[in-house]
Amino acid sequence: MYTVPLPRIGTDKAWREAARSLLSNRVPPEDILWDFDQTLPELFSAPTPLPDLRGQPKVPKSFVELSQQVVWHKDPQRFARLYALLWRLRLEPALMSDRADADLAKLQQMEKAVRRCKHKMKAFVRFRDLRSDGPRRAFAAWFEPTHHTVEPTAPFFARRFADMDWIILTPDVTARFENGTLSFQPGQDKPDLPEDATEELWGTYFRNIFNPARLKVKAMTSEMPKKYWKNLPEAKHIPDLIAHADAKAKEMQDKAPTLPPERVARIREQLVETAQPASWNMLQAGLRACDRCPLCAPATQVVPGTGVRDASLMIVGEQPGDQEDQAGVPFVGPAGQLFDRLAQEAGLDRESAFVTNAVKHFKFQQRGKRRIHQNPNSAEIEHCRFWLQSEIALVKPKLILAMGGTAAESLTGSRKDILKRRGAVEETGFGPVLLTVHPSYLLRLPDHLKADANAAFVADLQEARRIIA
Repeated sequence: MYTVPLPRIGTDKAWREAARSLLSNRVPPEDILWDFDQTLPELFSAPTPLPDLRGQPKVPKSFVELSQQVVWHKDPQRFARLYALLWRLRLEPALMSDRADADLAKLQQMEKAVRRCKHKMKAFVRFRDLRSDGPRRAFAAWFEPTHHTVEPTAPFFARRFADMDWIILTPDVTARFENGTLSFQPGQDKPDLPEDATEELWGTYFRNIFNPARLKVKAMTSEMPKKYWKNLPEAKHIPDLIAHADAKAKEMQDKAPTLPPERVARIREQLVETAQPASWNMLQAGLRACDRCPLCAPATQVVPGTGVRDASLMIVGEQPGDQEDQAGVPFVGPAGQLFDRLAQEAGLDRESAFVTNAVKHFKFQQRGKRRIHQNPNSAEIEHCRFWLQSEIALVKPKLILAMGGTAAESLTGSRKDILKRRGAVEETGFGPVLLTVHPSYLLRLPDHLKADANAAFVADLQEARRIIA
């Protein structure tokens, strides 16, 4: 049995050398007791000379980086956990990449906790001016770390404050930086540090940069845990700032500048986007260059409306399908072919109408070689309404036949209850709109329901023909 003493200062180097020696001599984890800072009972605390190093054991770089953090954790079993994992690595070289391994996961949690503690030390150490008469300014700070992170974090302060002398006192380890030299001594109780006039200035600054309108207490206490507040001079202001946050936010809102009503109205008029149907050529050019929403990227091409440009009836579908996307023409796929057949049955001449879609690009999900249709969302429908509005303004139809939920949402603002609303004319900002289902809906129905559904669709088309007659 080996008892390995590890000092509080220089822990990482001592553990690394001991682990290398023990591993090179194939000493298993169960034959080792790790004594950190003489905390083992006296019966087990007598150190045992380590065996001589035999060669240089090969250790993954990822384990070295892990151990450099974990040795500073407060868990008394950290050294045993590290060595046990190191022992397993001899026979399991891919272990460091096994995310399902419980031992590795525990050490990674400890590593994360140490890194967080080091970050908090960098953020929450507050120095007080000792008013030295020497050539270098002198400062002192009291801090209470969660883990043993003073030693690995102190070099950060040495680099950051290289032009002054300072000391960071903690219950664990004391870091001292004098004349450019960093040293460590045992920890101590909290001393009586002198008052620092700049703390009031810092408190004033903290109060003035506090934004009550963006206050999120849970997020703030997560980043600045309350355990650190007692040593932060600005923390004494936090309860008052939180208590009056709502009132201060209301005061800021009331004092915010406002625009004169007439100017606001003019700005709103400028912001309202209206279709500009100057000509069909301008519309076609705009559609070809459309990038108003992300659908333009994967689609083969835009699919504009087609047909009689002064038709009494405008037929609006949902969006192009796979075949329409490739052909660049609406209603040429299976749903379009079914529509043609049922329209002929209803006595409605498609060739005398203007046919288009509410959304002009094909939205799909790639599955192997197939492109599976996806319904456009409300934002995509909203972006494409500009083009539909332009087509309506140019055609000036007597009636719009809206087929399916996407067309209904674009023209009436709602896609709900299509089956209940079908067959009736609704007055909209685009003119009268007759709602019905989309032919693709009919294609998806079970065979025993298709006859009645097709008959109802034919009746809707006959109603459209009656209105425009």
